[in-house]
Amino acid sequence: MQKVVYYQKGKVMTPQEQEIEKMQNEIIKELRAVFKGNMKIFDWDIPENDDRKSAELIIDVMQNAMDVLQKEIKEGKFDQY
Repeated sequence: MQKVVYYQKGKVMTPQEQEIEKMQNEIIKELRAVFKGNMKIFDWDIPENDDRKSAELIIDVMQNAMDVLQKEIKEGKFDQY
């Protein structure tokens, strides 16, 4: 997993950039846990599950949710969170 690097030589990081540096691995871990948890549910509920198809459907829903969140951020819905 490639880590995003916010530090650039000679540039002072914002408090938010410093915090994301500390938290990004945990955020990635949590996201993967949600994905894997849903994969398990598909395996439990569907005999002879097609894991690849399930993974594609789950990631589509997760991506859609991320896209909605990104739109809401751009609309300012989290400006005063």
